[in-house]
Formats: sequence, structure tokens, C-alpha cells
Amino acid sequence: MNERIGELLVKENLLSAEQLTKAREEAQAKGQRLGAQITLLGFLDEDELTEFVAKQYGVPSINLDDFDIESEVVQLIPQEVAQKHTVVPVNRAGSTLILATSDPSNIFALDDIKFLTGYNIQPVVAAEEAIRRAIEQYYEQEDVLEEVMAGFDDAGIDFVTDEEGFDSDAATTEAEDAPVVKLVNLILTDAIKKVASDIHVEPYEKSFRVRYRIDGVLYEVMKPPLKLRNAIISRIKIMSELDIAERRLPQDGRIKLKLGKGREMDFRVSVLPTLFGEKIVLRLLDKSNLQLDMTKLGFEQEQLGDFKECIHQPFGMVLVTGPTGSGKTTTLYSALSELNGVGENLSTAEDPVEFNLTGINQVQMHEDIGLNFAAALRSFLRQDPDIIMVGEIRDFETAEIAVKAALTGHMVLSTLHTNDAPSTVNRLLNMGIEPFLVASAVNCIVAQRLGRRICAECVEDDPEVTKEDLLSAGLSEEELRGFQPRKGIGCSTCSETGFKGRVAIYEVMVMSDELKEFVLNGASTAEIKREAIRGGMVTLRRSALNMLLESITTLSEVFRVSTSDSM
Repeated sequence: MNERIGELLVKENLLSAEQLTKAREEAQAKGQRLGAQITLLGFLDEDELTEFVAKQYGVPSINLDDFDIESEVVQLIPQEVAQKHTVVPVNRAGSTLILATSDPSNIFALDDIKFLTGYNIQPVVAAEEAIRRAIEQYYEQEDVLEEVMAGFDDAGIDFVTDEEGFDSDAATTEAEDAPVVKLVNLILTDAIKKVASDIHVEPYEKSFRVRYRIDGVLYEVMKPPLKLRNAIISRIKIMSELDIAERRLPQDGRIKLKLGKGREMDFRVSVLPTLFGEKIVLRLLDKSNLQLDMTKLGFEQEQLGDFKECIHQPFGMVLVTGPTGSGKTTTLYSALSELNGVGENLSTAEDPVEFNLTGINQVQMHEDIGLNFAAALRSFLRQDPDIIMVGEIRDFETAEIAVKAALTGHMVLSTLHTNDAPSTVNRLLNMGIEPFLVASAVNCIVAQRLGRRICAECVEDDPEVTKEDLLSAGLSEEELRGFQPRKGIGCSTCSETGFKGRVAIYEVMVMSDELKEFVLNGASTAEIKREAIRGGMVTLRRSALNMLLESITTLSEVFRVSTSDSM
């Protein structure tokens, strides 16, 4: 921004003479532009300054944060030129290039870019810091994409298909172009490297992005060019052996990658038609990372003892509850692994089968041909079972058969979607199961969540957490003596997030005789919870607070994964 604008700001009483002098001195000392220094010092905010400059020169103003600039437009101006003049191309219309600048009076810059691009230049005013952010975002993105593609070697990667060859059409040909194949392989292998649990490939009207879910939180990792959208989606569908011509219906598939050194990785693929194309979510299923040792899951010692005692009963039902992605499957697989012996017949009904476990008869559900949980359960009961796992109890029919199986000499393991252990009882009653059947069949209900672990490499004391915050979370004055909350400040190990890995937080409610009486008498969820706590149940909030006291997690994570116990 030139000196004239600074003087006009003083004239219009938007800036004092002292402020202008200070901003001028700071700008000279730091080698920055005057406009940037005015906003950095807080004398004016970006929007106010942009509006003023636009008004003075009769040029439109824009908010760059609201724009999604296409890759082809960004490439019209080299990065060095954009940085030299602090400009960024926004759009093009015919022979005109719309150029965002903080100083529309800089004729030299506009002429330079007109000569360089061959386009007529139409300036628009944007905040200087917003332009710098845009340059960093868009040019860095181009560099990263080219760099990773150039340095990426996918020679050791192969994906396994049940049958070779596919119908060849235009979409297949485009999807099998070398750069697209390489880029999709990069997305999959990079997610494995970053220990992501899910990959989201999302098309929008003017953009296309890839996000990874790492430790339960989504992060944007890439914005491939929009023109590659259909080719990337088709490539993933080909690898999943899905119908690439079907773009109107949801589809589910699976990818198996061979990564060399005998390691294999499975991806569960879900394709969903959206307004601007098909969104794909891939769930990573890494058998080598599957934790089957129950002592390492996150149970407290007493909780683990209660849980083990309940699954080793000769009959009854053990239910694991929690939202999607809370680790219920891992807990169930750990229980199955504990029970898996030569003398036991184990059968599971799953949708889908996530991991293959030796010695266990796993059945994949196929709703379209009538093979659902209820049908599989009926068949299991004719197969002389000892232990049955049902992926999820979703309806009355499945719940009824599972309860009857639990009452006739079988151990039944299953999951439900409820907020905590006490509310599971009323969920079963609402499905239509009689109270006396619930009281007789259910041995134990486990609720769980996954909290993020503090990164061990960058952990330090967290001075921002106050004593009041800790007391309101549920800690006592006695527990606070000598306790200092910790946090991760962010490093290369944890990708600057401060967290690395996750820990399961459990609530184990054993159905004692007293609790069974409460269920038979039609008690509310709150009454059941109070009685369970009185009987020694450690709630989700209490378990999370114990993890906080051990400096495993942070207070923000405690609030994220659990609710207050006050009733």
C-alpha cells in the first residue's frame, strides 16, 4: 500500500498521525508493506482497510477466504511473480484475468503481469495478509502435489482382485492413466503411513479434496485438480470391483493392497452419490495393528476383571455400546480372541467382516438376498454353538433371538448404539424385549469411547487449564493437590496436533442382583445409573478423568468424549 493511502486514512480519521508514523517505522524496520503493518498492529482490521482502498480507487473488493481458485488459473502466474508483487489470480473470463491485489495503484505490477500472461488485467482489492495466505495455500499445494508425485515410487504396491480384467470404456481408460493410478496409490499409502483410520474423497462444485481421519479427527491433506475428480473416483471403484457406470446408487466394496514384505492392508470402501459426484469413504483395516490383548485396551484393573468374569460365564449376554468408530469391534474381537479355544465353537455374524480371525466361523451379512443378523442367528443355533457374536442388534427380531440364545446356554456378544451403559437397558425395552428377559439374559454392558493420547515427544505442562476448569470437570480438591495438567505443543512426530494415538475409555456395568431388581421394577435410566455407581461402576467421565490424572490425555479430550455424571 502506498503512502498516499496512509495519509488519506489519517484524513478520514480512520488512523491517527501517531499510528501512521508507528506503522511506517515498523514497516521499514521489518521490510514489510505499510498496509500489512497497519493491520498487524491492530489499528484497522483487514476488511476495513480493503473496503477503504477499494472505495478510493473505484475497484471492487473481495474476501479471498470465500474463493476456491482453480489450479489452471493459479498456474497462469509463477509463484515468484505472485510473491514479488503480492498478487494472486482469482479467475479468468475470456481474455480478462481477474487479479487480487492490495494496491491497485501499482501500475508496474499490473503491466508486468499483463505482459507475462497475455491477458487483460482487471484488478480487485483484497487484504494483503489474505493474499499471502492464498499464495501459500495454492502454490504450496501445487508444489506438494508435483513433489510427492515425482518422488513417489509405487513399484512395491499391488492390489488383489478376485478376477482379472474389467469392461473397458472411456472412464476405465481415463482411470488407468499412469498419473491417476500413481496418485490413488499415493493417497492410500500415505494414509497408512499417517496411521489414518479413514480416507474421505469428496467432490464439490468448484473443488475436490481428500481428508484423513487421524486419531478420530479429520484433517485435509490434499486438493487434487478438479479435472481429475472423475478419474480418481473411477480408479477407486475399479480397485474395489464396483460398477463404474452406476453413479446414482450407493455401493460398497473392498480393496486389498499388497505392500511388500508380506504385509497386506484391507480397505472397506463406501461410495455415496452426492450433488456434485460420488463421495468415497475408505475405512483402513490393518490386521497388524489389531490389538487383541485385553490388558492393553484401556480397561482399568477392576473393570478388566469384571469384563473377563462376565464373558467367561457359561451363558448370558455381554453388550458393548458406543457411537460409530468408538472401538466396539476391537473390544469384541479381543473378547473373542480370549474365548477362542479348541473346545469352543465360535460363530460371528458381521456386516461387514472387518478382520479374519483363525478358529472363528465368520459370516458376512447380505441383506439383498435375505441374509441378515436375525437369519444368521437362527442358523447359528442349529450349528451347535458355544459362543455367538452378532455385529449389531438393530431391531426387535435380532434382539429377541439373541436374548433367547443367551437364556438357552449360549454366550452372546453384541453391540448397540447408545450413549452409555445404563441407557442400553431402556433401549432394549423400547425395542420390545420384556424386562424379565433383559434382567435374566444380560450379564454385563460396556460403554466405550476413544480419547486421543498426548504426544510423548512434545508433552509439557498446560498452564491454560485452571483449577475451576478441573473442579467443574468432576475432580476433587484432594485429587488436585500436586496435579499439573499436561498437553502436547505439536511436533513433527504428531504432525503438529499435540496428539499421537488413542486410548479406549470404558464404563463397565455388571448386572448385579440389585440392578436386575431395578430393571424388573421399570426404573428410569437415571435411577439405574445411580444404583450402578453406588455398586461401584466407574463411569465414562470418571474413566476419562483418571486418564487425565495419569497425563495420558487432556481436559479438552475429557469433555469431548464424556458427559457430566451429575443427575
